[in-house]
Amino acid sequence: MTENDNAEYSLDCVGLYCPEPLFQTRKKLDAIEVGKTLEVVTDDPAAEEDIARFAKRAGHEIVSFKKKDGIIKFVIRRMK
Repeated sequence: MTENDNAEYSLDCVGLYCPEPLFQTRKKLDAIEVGKTLEVVTDDPAAEEDIARFAKRAGHEIVSFKKKDGIIKFVIRRMK
């Protein structure tokens, strides 16, 4: 993983809880072009594991991951 937060798309899931951040992340990734990146911001503690597991299983790349003050930020590159 690299530390690049310059994603082409963003998704704000703050205030949403399981399973909504995962569903919205999947839907948004399906809608963007292969090779583009999506920043997902959430405060759902379950999303840390759920989104990471989904990205790995779906074959996407987690470009960066940060967790600070209860806010979790993923940058995910759509790979296929």
